[in-house]
Amino acid sequence: MEITTEMIKELRAATGAGILDCRKALTEADGDFQKAVDWLREKGMATAAKRADRDASQGVIELYSHGGGRVGVMVEVNCETDFVGRSDKFRELAHELALQIAASAPRYLKVEDIPADVLEHEAEIARARAKEEGKPENVTEKIVQGRLEKFKDEVVLSRQVYIRDESLTVEKLILQTVAAIGENVVVRRFQRWELGESLNN
Repeated sequence: MEITTEMIKELRAATGAGILDCRKALTEADGDFQKAVDWLREKGMATAAKRADRDASQGVIELYSHGGGRVGVMVEVNCETDFVGRSDKFRELAHELALQIAASAPRYLKVEDIPADVLEHEAEIARARAKEEGKPENVTEKIVQGRLEKFKDEVVLSRQVYIRDESLTVEKLILQTVAAIGENVVVRRFQRWELGESLNN
């Protein structure tokens, strides 16, 4: 199939990818627009993974207040250069992450941050539930593992479903931004406060 300039323009407008990348994606996808988009996204993810070990010490601390001051979020997002740190695309990501934290109340940045005792406690609850539901012993551990994975999806920021697009996780949203801006992006830390919540929580 012939790849026209119009097709390349349309794909470029939709993805922000370079002209040569758009042409290659359309060629690889035999002119299929959706397959070309997927090809570019996959290529972007692979490129993003290669950048993950580069130092990121520039960036922004994004502050967000929700519900007339009932919920407050502070998140530090880093990139490699001050230039990118001031770019709209990067600032937009930082803001989206603050919204995500306000809406979904993650407790941890990464799976490795979850204390072992918290995971063990969740596993015990899952085991007790499986027993209560009369599940056989041989499937109980699979059920426990499944529920632990679900728990991680809920409490770990990078594994949460992105609030604006259920087909994406927060990690994939960050990787898409890395692919678009060409720099490593690291969410360094975050804090979420809710009016009236116990200081012991």
